[in-house]
Amino acid sequence: MSEYYNVADIFGEDVFTDKVMQERLPKKVYKALKKTIEEGTELDLATADVIAAAMKDWAIEKGATHYTHWFQPLTGVTAEKHDSFITAPNPDGTILMEFSGKELIKGEPDASSFPSGGLRATFEARGYTAWDCTSPAFVRHDAAGAILCIPTAFCSYTGEALDQKTPLLRSMEAINVQSLRLLRLFGNTTSKKVTPSVGPEQEYFLVDEKKFLQRKDLIFTGRTLFGAMPPKGQEMDDHYFGTIRQRIASFMKDVNEQLWKLGVSAKTQHNEVAPAQHELAPIYAEANVAVDHNQIIMQTLKRVACQHGMKCLLHEKPFAGVNGSGKHNNWSITTDDGINLLEPGKTPHENIQFLLVLTCILKAVDIHADLLRESAADPGNDHRLGANEAPPAIISVFLGEQLEDVFTQLISTGTATHSIKGGVLETGVKTLPNLAKDATDRNRTSPFAFTGNKFEFRMVGSRDSIASPNIVLNTIVAEAFSDACDVLEKAENFDEAVHDLIKQYAKEHQRIIFNGNGYSDEWVEEAERRGLPNIKSMVEAIPALTTDKSVKLFEKYGVFTKAELVSREEIKYETYAKTINIEAKAMIDIASKQIIPAVIKYTKSLADTVNAVVQAGAEASVQIELLNETSALLSDTKVALAKLIDVAAQAGQMSEGPEQASYFHDVVVPAMEELRAPVDELEMIVDKEMWPMPSYGDLIFEV
Repeated sequence: MSEYYNVADIFGEDVFTDKVMQERLPKKVYKALKKTIEEGTELDLATADVIAAAMKDWAIEKGATHYTHWFQPLTGVTAEKHDSFITAPNPDGTILMEFSGKELIKGEPDASSFPSGGLRATFEARGYTAWDCTSPAFVRHDAAGAILCIPTAFCSYTGEALDQKTPLLRSMEAINVQSLRLLRLFGNTTSKKVTPSVGPEQEYFLVDEKKFLQRKDLIFTGRTLFGAMPPKGQEMDDHYFGTIRQRIASFMKDVNEQLWKLGVSAKTQHNEVAPAQHELAPIYAEANVAVDHNQIIMQTLKRVACQHGMKCLLHEKPFAGVNGSGKHNNWSITTDDGINLLEPGKTPHENIQFLLVLTCILKAVDIHADLLRESAADPGNDHRLGANEAPPAIISVFLGEQLEDVFTQLISTGTATHSIKGGVLETGVKTLPNLAKDATDRNRTSPFAFTGNKFEFRMVGSRDSIASPNIVLNTIVAEAFSDACDVLEKAENFDEAVHDLIKQYAKEHQRIIFNGNGYSDEWVEEAERRGLPNIKSMVEAIPALTTDKSVKLFEKYGVFTKAELVSREEIKYETYAKTINIEAKAMIDIASKQIIPAVIKYTKSLADTVNAVVQAGAEASVQIELLNETSALLSDTKVALAKLIDVAAQAGQMSEGPEQASYFHDVVVPAMEELRAPVDELEMIVDKEMWPMPSYGDLIFEV
């Protein structure tokens, strides 16, 4: 590509967009496909054949030789199997390039080796992928050539969802149905569909590839298991929104170009708080498209980083002592004719529909705080949540001064008569304009914050699929809307009933509202007094999936069956145990084969120096003191290593499930921390030339 180009000319050029479909499909076929996308009607095979042929021709023109059903199993990443368009050779030696409607609609990957939580046995291999026509197909260009990627759902032979996409689509349908019920009560007869929209911000680290390859912990686990802090960290705040270095800027340029071609509306890029940390944010998209796009973003970040001699780290906490990475999930609900149900307007106290929607969401978050917390639980997030850059593990809702004032009026007097206005911010400089001031500030410590016309769920981990939190959000809000509609549809006087219901919900769920400092110890104590759950780890969060309350919720709205929830619970326990086991084994390997030999070599060199100094009759007290200190820390390291080897071996003998996961959390993780402590001290003593791996300073300041 030339140095200068028009973004509009390349945006979506590798996507089978609506425009492409209109150009390439017969009008009748196009209308049938649009009806399927918008109303969920089933496509007949003849229509699918025409679509498949057009999609194949378009993809081949883009250089594609293969196609894949691109799906999202319960691994957190995507999966794909490539099939070429080639069919059986002709008698004359030529070949045909074909792609049928059946191949478009349904695929059959092996389902036996993906996580299924007992839904599939190893010998039961059959699973199906089903085309999600609401998320457009695209052609991906990489070292494998050009591949036609068809977004799909993935389910077992017996019908259970084995992926993230299927329950997400179910949850979107649930909130659509209940939102339309609510809108009809307010006299809206024109909106035909309500869709959750999501804009996920993506944080990540970049490190030099050569240094990365010298760190076995980064290779095996995605995070540093050892590492002393450098003299400078992030305390000067000079990296945040700082000038982007040229190497990083070149990387970002290539990322943007590739994403724009794939129809991903990458909009914002900047340096984040920690050194070597950055952020990319797209424009909002429908929830299932946003989930697909975020997977594309993560894959593109990793691939392009390699092309620039770097590695992209998506772990939530790759470095101790500096900020970790999250993925802020900005969520709203919008009608097909452009109405945002979370838009308060200029006078929110008079916007009854908005107040009902808002109080319903407060109710949903309060009742299902444990589920929302679980949706952001993973082993990496255990290191991040509650730290200085991330929200605490306690779920609360930030509304801001304007809406909190409205709620105070509702609770105290039963009616709201005014809203705080924004006003003007005077700069005090004649050459600068005065600025329109928002009616409320923002709160970076809140895990679930209202930010003008959307909610920002800040807990989600940087590696995680955003499907899980959005499944939960969609479903719990659908339930709250349904409960409200059940009351209001029976009311004799709608205006009085809706007013009473808003007041009732505001009173009953005011405990979830908190506008203060979520990092403070005082908030932890206050939250406990309010009865809000403080779920500090993934292991503690997992049981929320299968409580009677959760099973009833998900089964009522057809999002998960009880069997699917139980399977996900089992997968989560297994994932946690396997993750910590890999980290423990990596620590054992690195300490045994790299660190201890390096320290022994250093102590031998130091002992030789002491002997030489003593023989020369000079003062050797400093060298002796250093040798003793190093030897003591080496001894501590050996003792801690032996303990970690022992407890890790015991964990492997336990039956899989909550007992084993809890043992890893309660026993193995503390043993890992005990091993890290003396090693990090040794790194500050041992000659840098002898230390077996790049330091934090090498990794985060020399990119």
